[in-house]
Amino acid sequence: MKIHREGKLIILIATAMVLGLIFGVQYFFPYERLVQNLAAILGIVFLILIVQFFRNPTRYTALNENHIIAPADGKIVVIEETEEPEYFKDKRIQVSIFMSPLNVHVNRNPISGHVSYLKYHKGKYLTAWHPKSSTENERTSIVIKTDEGKEVLFRQIAGAVARRICYYVIEKQKVTQGKEMGFIKFGSRIDLFLPINAKIQVKLNDKTKGGETVIATFS
Repeated sequence: MKIHREGKLIILIATAMVLGLIFGVQYFFPYERLVQNLAAILGIVFLILIVQFFRNPTRYTALNENHIIAPADGKIVVIEETEEPEYFKDKRIQVSIFMSPLNVHVNRNPISGHVSYLKYHKGKYLTAWHPKSSTENERTSIVIKTDEGKEVLFRQIAGAVARRICYYVIEKQKVTQGKEMGFIKFGSRIDLFLPINAKIQVKLNDKTKGGETVIATFS
C-alpha cells in the first residue's frame, strides 16, 4: 500500500506518540498487565487509522473528453441546480461529494484541460454537511477548461475536522483527467459545478471512487 506524501511526517509523529504511550504505561504501571494491553491496543488502533487515512491507492482513469469523473472518494450528498456566484455567476448543476475520515483523501482532476481559475479562501470550519460550508469554510476553487472551451469548477472544502487543504496545480497549467491535484487532511467535501445541460450519471448516496466514477457527461 502506498502512503501519500502528505502523511509521512504525521505517521512518524503518530508512531512516536504510540511508542511513547506504550513504554510510558509499562514504566508507570509495571504490574498492570490489563492496563498495558489496553494502552497497546488503543495505540495500535489509532496508528492504523492514521495510516489508512493517508493511503494512496493506484487508480486507472479511462480518459474520455466527454466524461466528468469523480475528483474524490466519498458519497454523493447533493445534486441540485444552483447559482454559482464566484466564477460562473449563473445557474449550474452542483454535485457534492462528502469524504469521511475513512475515505481516501487524494483529489483528482475531473477533466483534462488547463487551469483557467484558481483561488484559495480562508474561512470557517463548519461541518462539511452544513449548507454554508461551500461559501464560508476554508476552501479552494479551481476551474479546468477543456480544449473545446467547456469548463468545470470544483471546490475543495475543509470540514470541522479538516484543517488543511493542499493543492498542487497553478493557473494556466495543463492537467490530465484523473491525475492527482490535491489532498484534504481528514473529513471534508468537494463540490462540482457543472454545465446546466450536463447529464448526471450518479444519484444521491452513491459511493464514488476518485479517478474512476463517472459523475456526468457533457451534452
